[in-house]
Amino acid sequence: MEYKELRRHYQRYRVLRWLDRHPAWLHRLAHWLYDHTGWLRKRGMALASELGFLKVLNPFKYIKRLDWYIIKKFIGTYIFSIVLIISLAVVFDVNENLSKFTSYHAPLHAIIFDYYLNFIPYFSNLFSALFVFIAVIFFTSKLAGNSEIIAMLAAGVSFKRLMRPYMISCVLIAMVSYYLSAYVIPHGTVVRQNFEALYRNNQKSTSAENVQLQVGPGIIAYIQHYDNNLKKGYGFSLDKFENKKLISHMTAMEIQYDTISDSKYHWNARQWKIRQLKGLKEHITSGARMDTLIQMEPTDLVYSKGQQETFTSPELHEYISKQIDRGSSNVVQYQVEYHKRIASSFASFILTIIGFSLSSRKRKGGMGLYLGIGLVLSFAYIMLQTVSATFAINAGFPPILAAWVPNILFAVVAYFCYRQAPN
Repeated sequence: MEYKELRRHYQRYRVLRWLDRHPAWLHRLAHWLYDHTGWLRKRGMALASELGFLKVLNPFKYIKRLDWYIIKKFIGTYIFSIVLIISLAVVFDVNENLSKFTSYHAPLHAIIFDYYLNFIPYFSNLFSALFVFIAVIFFTSKLAGNSEIIAMLAAGVSFKRLMRPYMISCVLIAMVSYYLSAYVIPHGTVVRQNFEALYRNNQKSTSAENVQLQVGPGIIAYIQHYDNNLKKGYGFSLDKFENKKLISHMTAMEIQYDTISDSKYHWNARQWKIRQLKGLKEHITSGARMDTLIQMEPTDLVYSKGQQETFTSPELHEYISKQIDRGSSNVVQYQVEYHKRIASSFASFILTIIGFSLSSRKRKGGMGLYLGIGLVLSFAYIMLQTVSATFAINAGFPPILAAWVPNILFAVVAYFCYRQAPN
């Protein structure tokens, strides 16, 4: 008898033994189901054999006991480093801002839930690459110091195979990091910046002068002064062009954004006048108040420092497309932020390869030297990100290159370190 047939008889024997300890009607029901559902079992077995190729797509098939051991070490050390360093950052921040909090009478509830509850995830995600690098250096050096890596290599595990759990951990960290930066943290940044404007005297820009933008094909809007607190503009004009000829000119003393409307772009014009131009003829209409639709919002008129961090990635993409169509010049920082969120997620892979390559060999003197090298490289990466973003904003450097140049340069360093690592 083949093994599969023996196993099937054994399983049936166990079922019958279980039924013997239960009422007779349950025993008869089980026999009836077994006798009359043979076709269903056969179809199920045939379907299982046809879908057997899906086992290849099961990620847990490739994660062995060694992988679980290293993944737990990696993620645990990563979380520990975040808790340790962010705790120190919170202590220093409290010490620095305590006088401002007390002078502006900031309530304790707002300090904890509006400021620090959004401060912690923001900076944890901002320096995620640094924490990954520290975690890899720390626990890999400890594994090498305990001769565990030597034992793994001696058992026939290749250096390339040994990197698999590191890369799996990086996939998890990169996915969580991108989701936080693209969808979660921007909402918290809005709350944190509002708190800083109230209780840290970090005044946000609330007005704009002489704003001109294209709100549609051949439609140019101009506002002499705009107050974002009141959502009101003064000295408004709207010009419509066809074939480079002015066909309509609208002016209004005041224009008020409708914040309670169910849809966007609703404005209320007061003391308005419209001049319709048709050749040599001119038709003028005026009134005291008019509701109108204009393709612009308050966020299009006032820019404050760090405003790009308050948009989720889909909102950021939509805003960039809209501003490019309008010919706006302040779109570079938004493009840098959009591409940086994607590029920063891949930094975990690059810095992990560098850290693992540096710390995987057992050396005398412990991990102090390589932890220092790791910190230097991490801070160099963060500084290069800042410098390239500054070049993009102020020197016309392409935004996508500004976000990816640090990754490209450090990928070369990672390849060199990997080639020099023990095999």
